[in-house]
Amino acid sequence: MTAPVQSILGFGRTVADLAATEAFYRDGLGFTRIAPPEPVPAAHAEAMGLGPGARQLRMRLGAQAVTFLAADPPGAPYPADPLATDPFFQHLAIPVRDMDAAMARLAGVNPAPISRGGPQVLPPTSGGVTAYKFRDPDGHPLELIVFPDGSPAARWRDAPGLFLGIDHSAITVTDLDAARAFLTGPLGLRLAQSGLNRGAEQARLDGVDDPQVDVLALEPPEPAPHVELLHYRTPATTRPTPAPYGPRDRATTRFILAAADPAGLARALAAAGFPGRVSADGAAAYAAGPDGHGFLFVRPE
Repeated sequence: MTAPVQSILGFGRTVADLAATEAFYRDGLGFTRIAPPEPVPAAHAEAMGLGPGARQLRMRLGAQAVTFLAADPPGAPYPADPLATDPFFQHLAIPVRDMDAAMARLAGVNPAPISRGGPQVLPPTSGGVTAYKFRDPDGHPLELIVFPDGSPAARWRDAPGLFLGIDHSAITVTDLDAARAFLTGPLGLRLAQSGLNRGAEQARLDGVDDPQVDVLALEPPEPAPHVELLHYRTPATTRPTPAPYGPRDRATTRFILAAADPAGLARALAAAGFPGRVSADGAAAYAAGPDGHGFLFVRPE
């Protein structure tokens, strides 16, 4: 039986200016253009409720792709004073060959920091990674990460360059059981790993005081990249959930997932309480999860 979702094809981010976005990701993080700015494919635009004026810029880092979307008319800007605990938080985690070299290149585009005091080395109980979080020009969070050993390090060992690709995208969730049920039920992902991160290093990494955060990794049949859930036991968020943002709004990052039957998956999600939209040809569907994070399902070509 075919799994509802086969793989994560890439990610989508809504931005204000495609040219400024391209310069930031190219010069600071080593992304390359897949194609010049172009109209959003009709099926994708229909599923996301966008008009014909929406344009996209597709970029690649290693084997992973990100599609940057500029909506016309535009939606809401990224909220002021964002935190890692916000229900709309979604970062892209970029493994790097050398953290010092990566930080030196990143400094050239002057990103807004999330982490306090530079890269942090987490204790072995939290994976022992070295990581640093920051924001792009629109406010979207990103993470640079060095894996010390184990299967994550092995997965990226032979990738070329300084910035190696996108290992996962992490979303902050307010109800861990609901988020896990959404991803493992209708979507068919499997739980690969779980843990509880805390301590001074985690606080500096996330830019919040005294965090206790459940971290769960969930994988589709093709496990890279994967989804990571961040559930902050403390501190509690003050933002509403589900987050009141859609594909037009700059607070949004979307998973772009390969699904053999997007329309059938949309029906299953609607039956589970997560109604969305389906393109007329059935080639694409869009739905939001329990906290409002976006999922665009597309039929592989």
